[in-house]
Amino acid sequence: MKQLMLGNKAVARGLYEAGCCFASSYPGTPSTEVTEELAKYDEVYCEWAPNEKVAMESAFGASLAGYRSFCAMKHVGLNVAADPLFTMSYTGVNAGMVVVVADDAGMHSSQNEQDSRHHAIAAKVPMLEPSNSQEALEYTKLAYEISERFDTPVLVKMCTRVAHSQSVTEISERSVPVRTYEKNIAKYVMMPGNAKKRHPIVEERTKLLQEYAENGPLNRVEMGDTKLGIITASTSYQYVKEVFGDSVSILKIGMANPLPDKMILDFAAKVDKLVVVEELDPVMEDHCKALGLDVHGKDLLPICGEFSQNLIAKALGQAVPEGNALEEALPLRPPVMCPGCPHRGLFYTLKKLNCTVLGDIGCYTLGAVAPLASMEMTLCMGASIPALHGFNKMGGEEASKHTVCVIGDSTFMHSGMTGLANVAYNQSNSTIIILDNSITGMTGHQQNPTTGYNIKGDPAGKIDLEALCRAMGYNRVAVVDPYDLAACERVVKEELAAAEPSVIISRRPCALLKYVKRKPSLRVDAEKCVGCKSCMKIGCPAISIKEKKARVDETLCVGCGVCTQLCRVGAFGSTKEEEA
Repeated sequence: MKQLMLGNKAVARGLYEAGCCFASSYPGTPSTEVTEELAKYDEVYCEWAPNEKVAMESAFGASLAGYRSFCAMKHVGLNVAADPLFTMSYTGVNAGMVVVVADDAGMHSSQNEQDSRHHAIAAKVPMLEPSNSQEALEYTKLAYEISERFDTPVLVKMCTRVAHSQSVTEISERSVPVRTYEKNIAKYVMMPGNAKKRHPIVEERTKLLQEYAENGPLNRVEMGDTKLGIITASTSYQYVKEVFGDSVSILKIGMANPLPDKMILDFAAKVDKLVVVEELDPVMEDHCKALGLDVHGKDLLPICGEFSQNLIAKALGQAVPEGNALEEALPLRPPVMCPGCPHRGLFYTLKKLNCTVLGDIGCYTLGAVAPLASMEMTLCMGASIPALHGFNKMGGEEASKHTVCVIGDSTFMHSGMTGLANVAYNQSNSTIIILDNSITGMTGHQQNPTTGYNIKGDPAGKIDLEALCRAMGYNRVAVVDPYDLAACERVVKEELAAAEPSVIISRRPCALLKYVKRKPSLRVDAEKCVGCKSCMKIGCPAISIKEKKARVDETLCVGCGVCTQLCRVGAFGSTKEEEA
């Protein structure tokens, strides 16, 4: 049976058909939907883990027990999970284990561009790279066969365009192979004496995988005109086909690591000019050069950003369609926090108090955007708390009086607790603000250990943030409603003035959650409004200025009331009151 499937959904279907029994992931665009779709199959146990490292280690445990397992993450998440990955390359697996990592060329939802092929090469594990939904399903199933045949975890590399595009996919039935766990200390206990003996096994496995890359089904040659030969993979392959059709010769790579040396050399010998088309780093290009080939790549194509059909056509001397330009330039629409976002009031307060704010990864990173512009650093998941600690240790008492960090509840569970422990242990006078919106917001409302619900929405264990912070050595733990600007200002001033580390929990559920009841929208009394624009300081997209008066878009407003606290003349009122 054939279905039109999103790439991520096709991966999930491949996992299901291959008999995956255990899945543990941390949400991260563009990988999130794989686990969300897999959770719809009741035969597979699925969970959201606190972070990618925990997810990978949990999946390894399930594999060790004899059940096919899986974990997913985005490219920066693989950095977090690199520690277990590199050692799992030595131990190998029991039942098959597949790791999906989704790269984000173009940084649609990421803080950097990163090529995950480097992780596969450095860890010496195989990596498969599908170019459409059908391959996403097939490669996922094949990954389990490779994992068990070669005793290794297998990476499946997705990218934004393959993960979030749809194509026709053929589905089949589920089969569940199970293996027995057998005690093997020499294989699974990686103390130095055992690890030294496992390393040669990894090198021998790499040679066997090299043979598989040459003779297996993942890499293929499509011969056309031999004047130009293109080596490519993933979504770049689709662009090359759209630009050239069958008019050039193509070596389509489906196994990104290890690469098929003999196949590459044979292909190069048949074409006059050899070009590698690959997004981000010149991994295949450098490999070809190491084989002694005269090859073009990054001398023609950019190393930054996403590719497109037109970009490839222009770089390789093909006609580029002119297209139709808009008669007028569209106004810029910078990203902003949603109407009623609970973080808005807290950021407004921090800016009003002229605080230096070290930030973290989440939708609240938009606190750096005008007009709030109250976040001055964002590095990676969990970095805000350790950065604040170092900043205050060096800045001393003066810095601690006006410097805070902000971190979301999900990010705090991901990698904030160790930073919090460091502050408590090494005693910098730091004020940590946990933005608790009761959900993992940026990736689409996934549950986390603080929400009390699991991936299916069923009741689950719930972490008490206040009790946790106190147990970690914090005497000062305050909870504040960010819709209450006066309370926010009072609490922030108190904690900055305190002579010891403290935690502020800014607690208000995300305004977009289905169970959050929306209040009647507000309206502006034009006769009262003096056009002072004080209400514009919070950057709410529901508020605008027209004819020198504030106006509220009633289709956007959720009635949070933050703007009413800024209006000195009381021009804002509820539509419900007017109707009454």
